[in-house]
Amino acid sequence: MHYTPHVNLAFNSVEHIMRDVKGGWLLRYLYANGASMFFTAVHIYIFRGPYYGSYTSPREFLRCIGVVILLPTIVTVFIGYVLPSG
Repeated sequence: MHYTPHVNLAFNSVEHIMRDVKGGWLLRYLYANGASMFFTAVHIYIFRGPYYGSYTSPREFLRCIGVVILLPTIVTVFIGYVLPSG
């Protein structure tokens, strides 16, 4: 393993992965951009419902599923933002 999950060593291990591990920089940037694309896709899915009126019958259950997907996504983003700061 190249990553060390310790407060004092995490930054150095990520820097090691990006500089010294073959393809480490690519893996990190693919992960970051993939996560951003996931959140973008969820928001597009949620906000296209009111635009096209797809929240009416018979699709109101799909709209509820979309909101259920959105809520854990928002919680994940919030915890990921707050957790590193302690």
